Amino acid sequence: MSKAKPEKRNPWFWVPSLYYAEGIPYVVVMAVSVIMYKRLGISNTDIALYTSWLYLPWVIKPLWSPFVDIIGKKRNWIVLMQLLIGGGLAGVALTLPLPNFFQYSLAFLWLLAFSSATHDIAADGFYMLGLSKHSQAWFVGIRSTFYRLSMITGQGLLVILAGLIESSSGLPAVNFNVETKTDIEYEQFIHPDSVNFNISNSDLKFITSSSSILVSTQKRNVSEADSVLKFVSEWNISNGYYQALKTETDIDTSWIKKNLVLPVESFIRNNFGEEISIEQDGNLTSNIAAAYVRLNTKPPAEEKIVLNLSFNSGDESISIIEGTRFEFNSHNWNKPGIVLFKLHPNLNKGTTASFEGLSGNIPLAWSFTFFVLTGLFIAFFIYHKFVLPYPAADVSVRKDESNPILKEFGKTFSAFFKKKNIGIILGFILLYRLAESQLVKIAAPFLLDSKDIGGIALTTSEIGLVYGTVGVACLTIGGIVGGIVIAKHGLKFWLWPMIIAINLPDLVYVFLAYTQTSGLWMVSLMVGIEQLGYGFGFTAYMLFLIYISDGEYKTSHYAIATGFMALGMMIPGMWSGWLQELIGYQNFFIWICIATIPGFIMAKLVKIDPEFGKKSE
Repeated sequence: MSKAKPEKRNPWFWVPSLYYAEGIPYVVVMAVSVIMYKRLGISNTDIALYTSWLYLPWVIKPLWSPFVDIIGKKRNWIVLMQLLIGGGLAGVALTLPLPNFFQYSLAFLWLLAFSSATHDIAADGFYMLGLSKHSQAWFVGIRSTFYRLSMITGQGLLVILAGLIESSSGLPAVNFNVETKTDIEYEQFIHPDSVNFNISNSDLKFITSSSSILVSTQKRNVSEADSVLKFVSEWNISNGYYQALKTETDIDTSWIKKNLVLPVESFIRNNFGEEISIEQDGNLTSNIAAAYVRLNTKPPAEEKIVLNLSFNSGDESISIIEGTRFEFNSHNWNKPGIVLFKLHPNLNKGTTASFEGLSGNIPLAWSFTFFVLTGLFIAFFIYHKFVLPYPAADVSVRKDESNPILKEFGKTFSAFFKKKNIGIILGFILLYRLAESQLVKIAAPFLLDSKDIGGIALTTSEIGLVYGTVGVACLTIGGIVGGIVIAKHGLKFWLWPMIIAINLPDLVYVFLAYTQTSGLWMVSLMVGIEQLGYGFGFTAYMLFLIYISDGEYKTSHYAIATGFMALGMMIPGMWSGWLQELIGYQNFFIWICIATIPGFIMAKLVKIDPEFGKKSE
């Protein structure tokens, strides 16, 4: 006879690790992928559109959740999904260095998303089977804490790791020191073909015409400045340092695109877009100055070396207006890329600013990070294979096969949509986070983008600290406080304070977009305030899902409600990047504040039992 497997094991051995493992793939798919693709040069439009599609597995999760009950044991589902998650992470790591990395890595992120959603179903079901009712209540805070810790690991520590590898790999840094003078004439623009470089036969590195640039504070003629700006942009694009934005004539348009989408884009851009131009005062404008950079020798064939230039220190009245990111290869290595600096119109004194260009191997940094995650999930697979208990109740729930599964399945779904006021309920679920669903896709690109295009210009490591550590910590605190206060007075009492808390702090991004402050502590404070409000306000949302799911099919109806929750995040997130690139960061964050209004309207219409959520005597 074989030795019987133990049915019970100390929950401390598996509950924390199980929910830590549950959170990692979700945060990788939803948040880390946004930062990664931004660092790899993908546009905000594509990032928001394609990463929002990754919500789909959680949207349609209710459609296959019954099959996890019907087919096999939840314990087996958990360990199998952890192995598949590890495979998806390894696939992302292996495809990032490839030329078509975006398409290939997205395919593996889809595998990761479906595996993660299935893992969620199995883990939540196993939690109820493996613990007594009392233990379930006692460990609910523990599982929540370790889920939040996984978010700090994903958005914080792993992003910081990728940033450290970015900054320590690649060629030596490029430095430009820009100094303004009031007593010199401004220089005429030099054509890049006439620029002299000190070329040596040393190891591959970047060389510049000069690392010190003197700029006169005297104003320049507007037409001359605009002509230089146009030339620099066309030169950099024609030499393949970056791609031109697609115009309507560049795109093979369908009838819908031509007659509907493009007119809408044109209307939004013309009426609400931010025009990139040089400020002028009559016929004069603030001065500009050019710097030139290239490689000293030809790089290996097919190798792409990316140089990212950003403000480092000094007077923020000096900024880069053109040339923050260059892609050098074996075809354009000997052609100088042009960086164009501009002075603020009110700058009339001598001052300095320094700029740094880093060429860290970004694909390598993120590949290494995903390999670390792969190793982590192989460890989870092995650990949970041996440590998870064997509850007696963890068996297939397949019943009499004469009772069709699909019939019972349809009955469950129809019961949800027959609930009283179902239209208002669905409106509340879909619109409560309308603003947040768009903000979450653009917040990280905004913090990473350079100041000349409206961003804050944080480094990868800094955003890991700000958004993934400070932000997640404040999110967790907000959620804990929200749960405590609702237990005292109930959901209905706290609904309006919480919907205000989740929406009003969005104003901090309007402040950041208009001031473009680069102080790490100030940015951390602003993001912390927004995430604190989000965590507090999100508590009401989650309890509302529990409230409307109560009844005969509680588990299935909660799964359906969370599917609509994911849909409410997916659809608005898909258009957010497209809209931001049309109207710019400042106007986009104003739109975010306007987009909070439908949530307030639905909060007014929804009906909630005043006693729901209060702690029983």
